[in-house]
Amino acid sequence: MPRVTRLPARIRGAVSSLVAGITLVGLTALPASTTPTHTAAGSDRRAVIQYTEYGVPHITADDYPGLGYGYGYASAKDNVCVLADAYVTVNAERSRYFGADAPANAGVGVAADSLTSDLYFQRLKDSGTVERLVDKPPPLGPEPEVAQLVRGYVQGYNRYVAEADARGGITDPACRGKEWVKPIAAIDVYRQIHAVTTMSGSGTFMDGIAGARPPARSAAAPRRSADPAAGLAAAVRAARGDGELGSNALAIGAEGTRGSRGVLLANPHFPWQGMRRMWQSQLTIPGRLDVSGASLLGFPAVLIGHNRDVAWTHTVATASTYGLYEVPLVPGDPTRYLVDGTPEQMKSHRVRVRVKEKDGTTGTVERTLWDTRYGPVLGAGPGGFPLPWGKDTAYTLRDANSTNLRALNSWLGLGRTTSTEDVRRSQARTQGLPWINTLAVDRKGSAYYADMQVVPHVTDELAKRCSTPLGERLLATSGVPVLDGGRGACAWGTDKDAVEPGLLGPGRLPRLIRDDYVTNSNNSPWLANPRSPLTGYPRVVGDIGTPRSLRTQEGLLSVQRRIAGTDGLPGKGFSRATMERMLFRDHSRAAELAGADTATMCRSFPGGTAPSTHGPVDVSSACRALADWDGRYSSDSRGSLLFARFVAKAAGVKDGPWKVPFDPSDPLRTPRTLAADKPEVQQAFGDAAAELRAADIPLDARLGDHQYVVRDGKRIPIHGGPHEAGVLNVITPRALGAGTPDVATGSSFLQVTEFPAKGAPRTSSLLTYGQSADPTSPHHADQTRLYAKGRWVRERFTQREILDSPQLRTHILTGK
Repeated sequence: MPRVTRLPARIRGAVSSLVAGITLVGLTALPASTTPTHTAAGSDRRAVIQYTEYGVPHITADDYPGLGYGYGYASAKDNVCVLADAYVTVNAERSRYFGADAPANAGVGVAADSLTSDLYFQRLKDSGTVERLVDKPPPLGPEPEVAQLVRGYVQGYNRYVAEADARGGITDPACRGKEWVKPIAAIDVYRQIHAVTTMSGSGTFMDGIAGARPPARSAAAPRRSADPAAGLAAAVRAARGDGELGSNALAIGAEGTRGSRGVLLANPHFPWQGMRRMWQSQLTIPGRLDVSGASLLGFPAVLIGHNRDVAWTHTVATASTYGLYEVPLVPGDPTRYLVDGTPEQMKSHRVRVRVKEKDGTTGTVERTLWDTRYGPVLGAGPGGFPLPWGKDTAYTLRDANSTNLRALNSWLGLGRTTSTEDVRRSQARTQGLPWINTLAVDRKGSAYYADMQVVPHVTDELAKRCSTPLGERLLATSGVPVLDGGRGACAWGTDKDAVEPGLLGPGRLPRLIRDDYVTNSNNSPWLANPRSPLTGYPRVVGDIGTPRSLRTQEGLLSVQRRIAGTDGLPGKGFSRATMERMLFRDHSRAAELAGADTATMCRSFPGGTAPSTHGPVDVSSACRALADWDGRYSSDSRGSLLFARFVAKAAGVKDGPWKVPFDPSDPLRTPRTLAADKPEVQQAFGDAAAELRAADIPLDARLGDHQYVVRDGKRIPIHGGPHEAGVLNVITPRALGAGTPDVATGSSFLQVTEFPAKGAPRTSSLLTYGQSADPTSPHHADQTRLYAKGRWVRERFTQREILDSPQLRTHILTGK
């Protein structure tokens, strides 16, 4: 069992005063429970975990296996049920334990039910893809240090599971006493990492892959959508997680700061439940690695964070990570297709999945799935959108991340960088980030942006030569290519500097290094900094000269105003404190553009009654609240709930809700001016009011009375607003009114890192839903309560800071 030590204050103080000037070798003479040290010869110590406020573990070991061991143990201690569910999922065992009709795990993709998920993952297991990638030498396979981290992680995870059983069971009711919580192997960890890597590609096509069937000889021609390009583009946007996955990142260089060399805001918007939760830690191997931040559960590395010299974060990118091929079929034989006139036989795979029957017995479901040279045959697109396998053609999927097991190589490399230029070199070498941009600052005052990720090698020239009619429109609207699979010349290309064939090399991908700032809020690279627009990249990476989201506008304008000192906060330029305050102002760009006009429109309705699709609705109680509203999504704000729903509905108005159209020469201030005289805009307002009334919510209700979570039986009001309203601090509630209030997705791990001229970085952080998914844990909602009050956690990074923690607890993990 791990030993738990609480140091007396006098010892903590004495050690703290010595740490700064003593080498690690010298520290070996101090008591083992006092500070992490090198392990003496013959010792069985594997890792030391120092817990500070809010359950944040600082894990120290002499080597990578030991570091993984501590990480695996500590992360399982906080979130074993979420992790165990993930391993059941990627091992295609959900139907075996939960039943075929049970919900799938949404953390790794989109599937109608557990059976569909299992068929998808069993196909992947049978293919041996992940095993082959594990066996490849780096950079295609795991680097030695990554393999050691994973090996240690497995041992630490399994140790926690064994100890929990010995103590009488796991405390989390979500999996207490369940047989599916069991030891894991290294391949399980790699499978989960691969699943997350491919979730924006193959993971969005689970239904289409598992449901693909050759057409019967007598089958009628499949029905097609009236506008397949528009419908498929909408399905692609939904599958990418519009409204579910997003992020803000603001990287401020020396010219944009006040009293420091650089400031970085990390603000990912990820689900508050499930396997895409984040978990915070510090990982240290003295003299080799010292990195602090957060990671997705099951990833034994820091994904968003900082070391002594560099801070980095990521945003969900616009680049497509996959493409489709339309293949012509051999007449009369839908399982053969033609490439340059030569028939090729599709490969069939008989997939078997064990299923728990209603009487408790276990049966087997078998399906035949199909592949082409490009990838799996599809029966549907994202969200079930029709991509029919007909008698003449079929659609197949190629996922650029299907051979990517390099993500941990990339993140471990980031943790060891010393400058933004070093970040660029590391990313170019590993090229393993799956569907995200990177923003970083270093202590020299350099700010960095790059869309250095896995992207299909589909140049605009290739797309022009090879796009099908559907592909021409889909590429323009969503960046997803649909190419002619009947021509060998339409295969993806490659670059000499790409880590593997079929990818755009780092030299083609957009990047920018500046001394003032770079930002991203999930729009394309174009305006990472408006003073230096990024252009010249292929359409598959992102668009250029198109409207920016209101959230992107809010981020860029907030940075410009803060640097100029015109935002109402003290002084000019960014510090850690002003970055914190700016985010938690919860200011709405949409309210700035249309709040006053909306209040005026509300007062103009005859008799205080607005039109709606459900008939006239009384909105008189909303008008004063909207007029008095300060345009913020604080818990006390009145009018913001109604305005959020109005903005979302108005976005769907034909030709838009604005009088002044978008102007690419003025992208941060257009479109603008609410078209309040449009009947469709007025109806959108009435529909928003009717929606709140149907949920029994007053139109002038306080935000916090209806946007909240319940933890330990108590309500915690949640500030923040929706992406559509142009609020940086995004919060997307799961339900209102008669539903179960909670947060579906939104600000998750928040981190502001500041590099002073001298000394260690200064960081504030906040894990909005707490370290543990276990409702019995003291760290299940402690940071949620902080978030509700607009408070941050001051990070403890140096050993002196850690030892000064009044809540310090030290766990020493021993064992072979």
